[in-house]
Amino acid sequence: MVAVPPVTTFDLSIPELILGNTNIGGRPAYDVTMCTAEPGLLATTGKMQVSVDRGLRAVATADTVVVTGTGARDDIDPRVLVALRRAAARGKRIASICTGAFILAEAGLLDGRPATTYWLYSDEFRRRYPRVDLRADVLYVDDGQILTSAGLAAGIDLCLHIIRRDLGAKIANTVARLAVVAAFRPGGQAQFVEAAVAIDRQDSMARTRAWALRHLAEPLTLNDLATHARMSVRSVTRRFRAETGCSPLQWLLQQRIERARELLESTTLSMDQVADRCGLGSADSLRRHMHRRMGLAPTTYRSAFSRLGHGGKA
Repeated sequence: MVAVPPVTTFDLSIPELILGNTNIGGRPAYDVTMCTAEPGLLATTGKMQVSVDRGLRAVATADTVVVTGTGARDDIDPRVLVALRRAAARGKRIASICTGAFILAEAGLLDGRPATTYWLYSDEFRRRYPRVDLRADVLYVDDGQILTSAGLAAGIDLCLHIIRRDLGAKIANTVARLAVVAAFRPGGQAQFVEAAVAIDRQDSMARTRAWALRHLAEPLTLNDLATHARMSVRSVTRRFRAETGCSPLQWLLQQRIERARELLESTTLSMDQVADRCGLGSADSLRRHMHRRMGLAPTTYRSAFSRLGHGGKA
């Protein structure tokens, strides 16, 4: 983790809390180290101070480098930019949370790439870095070696995505449950939605979403969701978009693929059985959707992640 002062303390805590608490078979999956250009007390965007005792030499031995949110968008320490360029040249994975994307862009690592940042600063980002393909309305962007996230809680989604990419859905979902956060929000989901999810509101879809998760194996339709919510299909569609940023059927498909991933990792069920239990119908349908969303066949995914899901070595 590279801290660029003044740091955003919430963003700075995310990799340590999420990646630092990821375990395989009782052992830490990641060794999280915080570093900065000038070790010592760092200014923050609030009223606190943060002490960081490691310098940028730590970047040289890292497999993944995460730049967290910062209030600095001018006069970036050139030592930080050099360290990031060298890490990228070595093929290391580079990620940013929130306004950390400004640092990656200043280092030239985002030129010609899709990326995102906190929506509040999207206009400024576009003016400063016109060569970056800014996706201002998404939670995070995974462009292979380079990953970027939107602000604040979207950093949690990005870290869970990294875990899911490295270790599979089962371990990522376990970490999410420990952190009491949503296990899966796709990167393409909107950064902000029209209304906050309020479980105690009568017009919220939270209870219907929970019901749907318990019935994923069934061929749920828009009418089924509307019947459970006691709303019209039009109202259900509107509420889903307001609360999740996507349509009901898109949301259902996302959850079914996520359930399929966990079953592939943690069971020896056949492909048809996995497809049946997550509501995708057949092995062919499972294969088609996983390839479209992940670029992997179910058998390939199981081969890569099933041992990790059972706590074995990678």
